[in-house]
Amino acid sequence: MKITQIRNATQIIEYAGKRILIDPMLAPKGTYPGFEGTVNAHLDNPRVDLPLSIEEIIDIDAVLLTHTHPDHWDETAVNAIPKEQLIFVQHEQDKAILASQGFNNLEIFSEDTDFGGISFQRTFCQHGPEAAFEHEQMAEILGEVTGVIFSHPDEKTLYLVGDTIWVKPVENTMRQAQPDVVILNTGWAHVLGFGPIIMGLEDVLKTHQLLPKADIVTTHMGAVNHALVTTQQMRDYVTANQLSDWVHVPEDGEAVTITH
Repeated sequence: MKITQIRNATQIIEYAGKRILIDPMLAPKGTYPGFEGTVNAHLDNPRVDLPLSIEEIIDIDAVLLTHTHPDHWDETAVNAIPKEQLIFVQHEQDKAILASQGFNNLEIFSEDTDFGGISFQRTFCQHGPEAAFEHEQMAEILGEVTGVIFSHPDEKTLYLVGDTIWVKPVENTMRQAQPDVVILNTGWAHVLGFGPIIMGLEDVLKTHQLLPKADIVTTHMGAVNHALVTTQQMRDYVTANQLSDWVHVPEDGEAVTITH
């Protein structure tokens, strides 16, 4: 298994002989205004350049989208990815969005999916605190998001946790699935008045406490205006808590290969 960090939550996962592009945000640095109603909204997105060419990034077997927020599926990706590319989506609503953008090889992923022997299990995400979902407009903006468990007879189990805060259903998934590898979105992005909408530093330690043998890979840091945790801050936290044997904090363009 090889996980290449691209930028933000965009990664290429090489798993059971397939190259799967996760949540592509492919625009040049500074293309979009910051997200309104979030911290540091005066900063343009993305905050940094891509480490690889778009041609290299889209040399893949499939795309998998955890959801269609613009920092996970942007206009540049819509224009760059071939319309016939196989794209896995979480539900009918996202399938309809991509179909309206001209994509014609769309599949809703599930445990019944057989992609070269790979199956995908959707898992619960809560993309913000309860208070945010009690606010009608904010609940609509945050929407439905999914995590994914990848499994294959010849591979370690991989849990891509997705855009979520730490909640009991996520903890229960970790306990029940006992994944060998966990990808955490740890940028600690904040919405004004509601607080964090994804995980942060301490969630890495919580994950290690729950899954002491698992490899943990962090992502979704330092590339959008409302993410408050940087890669360097995460590395400092990992070092301070003596987690370096288990937690990988790849820079953009860097790959993590899981061999043990």
